[in-house]
Amino acid sequence: MLPTLVDIGANLTNRCFQRDLPAVLQRARDVSVQKIMVTGTSLRASRDALKLARAHPGALYSTAGIHPHDAKTWTDESLQELEMLAASPECVAVGECGLDFNRNFSPQEQQKVVLERQVELACRLQKPLFLHEREAHQALVEILSPHRANLPAVVVHCFTGTAEEARVYLDMGFYIGLTGFLCKDKRPNGVQWMLEQQRIPLDRLMVESDAPYMYPNIRKLPQETQEAVANFSLNMETFQHCGYKRNEPCSVAVTAAVIAVCMGVGPDVVAQATTENATKVFKLG
Repeated sequence: MLPTLVDIGANLTNRCFQRDLPAVLQRARDVSVQKIMVTGTSLRASRDALKLARAHPGALYSTAGIHPHDAKTWTDESLQELEMLAASPECVAVGECGLDFNRNFSPQEQQKVVLERQVELACRLQKPLFLHEREAHQALVEILSPHRANLPAVVVHCFTGTAEEARVYLDMGFYIGLTGFLCKDKRPNGVQWMLEQQRIPLDRLMVESDAPYMYPNIRKLPQETQEAVANFSLNMETFQHCGYKRNEPCSVAVTAAVIAVCMGVGPDVVAQATTENATKVFKLG
């Protein structure tokens, strides 16, 4: 069994977890996932995430933010409520916020405005930023750069970019959050390659499930990698509860093991480093 793990991003307010959340949390504990950050992606989700965190002190923590998909819902009152939620002690980060130019569910200019307001909020509260970025790397950097002197810690959640984009984020002092996406990323400059080439240092790495999304399908990995992950004696019976239709926080144990294989280190090394990073950055105590 791995040492203690922290899942820095799980959408546990999603209605697919309404019926069996206690069992979901128990399966996470069964594979040493002792702390989970519940992601706020809208005002409603941020409220619900805070309620969950208050109901499970020391185990669940919340974030408060408006996702770029929901930027179109922003009003003059949004910032006031978001600040109230983010200022709560159980809330450990501002976000999930950012830019998504892949789907453009909200107009790009509106996304930029809403992100700017949330960056200012994080700077004002000095709480970490939990960022979403899809096909919007340069625009994100342009918004964040003027704030660098006052930026709190920044985590690029569910990183899916290139090695060059990762280098820019790391040079800016940001942390990288990895999900099950890495199992299917076979690009020559993608996440698997970055880990194999030591392009993401352990002291800047965190793991997350992004449940119920980003299922780590190890069948997409090379056979020798699958065997190496299996040899780590993970509780694969627990992992059977995860799938494309609904991923769970317990899957971060598998993600950590895949990272370990790619980096050529033991899974305990990855678990210890990512837990220390998350505990320090988000002040999980």
